[in-house]
Amino acid sequence: MNSSSTSQNNSLKLHMPKHFKTVLFLCIVLLGVCVLASLTLGSRLVRWNELMDGLFYSNVDSYGANIVRKRISRTVFSLFCGAALGVSGALMQSVTRNPIADPSILGVNTGASLFVVFGIAFLGISTAGQYIWLALVGAALTAVFVFAVGSMGRGGATPIKLVLAGAAITAALSSLVTAIMIPRAYVMDQFRFWQVGSVGSGNWSDIGTFVPFLAIGIIIAFITAPALNALALGDDVATGLGVRTGVLRLIAALAAVLLCGATTALAGPIGFIGLLATHVIRLILGSDLRFVIPMSAISGAIILTISDVLGRLIGSPGELEVGVVTAFIGAPILIILAIKSKVRSL
Repeated sequence: MNSSSTSQNNSLKLHMPKHFKTVLFLCIVLLGVCVLASLTLGSRLVRWNELMDGLFYSNVDSYGANIVRKRISRTVFSLFCGAALGVSGALMQSVTRNPIADPSILGVNTGASLFVVFGIAFLGISTAGQYIWLALVGAALTAVFVFAVGSMGRGGATPIKLVLAGAAITAALSSLVTAIMIPRAYVMDQFRFWQVGSVGSGNWSDIGTFVPFLAIGIIIAFITAPALNALALGDDVATGLGVRTGVLRLIAALAAVLLCGATTALAGPIGFIGLLATHVIRLILGSDLRFVIPMSAISGAIILTISDVLGRLIGSPGELEVGVVTAFIGAPILIILAIKSKVRSL
């Protein structure tokens, strides 16, 4: 019994990426730094004593302590949204075997946006709970449509065809969003700030609405990770190993849509987080999803939170929405990746 358990432990150690513990430690440190920066930096800098008052002394009613309390919910919301987008990106890249797959690139965010603006204009929706269900339907239908279009023709769903299909469908859906908004000023007023992508309005009510979707999506991601590793070897090999590839793709894709759709509903269509977080982790740790998924969650939370802080500092005394910051950072990186990697399959 002891020898069997020892051999299993050795096997696990052999499969652990070489620098995993170091990367995990650095990411946790960075995450702590990002949380501290999010609580203290902005249009109004918070001093250390105000930070302590806001965190630990609810009876203190100073201006600085109240700012800290408001920023706590914003920070938690940012961390959760970043984690959801990071895991969603990892799942999408694995399901499509496309190293630059991302909710924003494949048009999923835009599909969610279209259904939300449709609901605002014609159904009179106004609450986070209503946004989420419409966004999930829009994200799911768009994901299916993009994959169907990208699968047409010779060679099936190749990485470049999926990206092109996503870009074309994104352009078409964006035009529909504009067509619905322009003649309806009240829709434009309600929709325009959400459309940019922001975590600034995140509150405890939104977090409570979001947590079940986040938990379900991440649990499914962890459960499917070993089978997705087999899928990366090719459908024939995965089938030979007992993996039902069609069912696996469906379940993993649903988890990805659940994560990015819920995030888009509450924070708006924030782009490039899934691409950046997952791609960086794959470069450092390799492609084993048992490690890529949790690390993508952490790195996504770091990237989104630090982008939110940068937006506050750059736009001070106001703020620059986080969706603008991530697009500004992500677009050049996407171009570099597309040029250097030649969009190879995973």
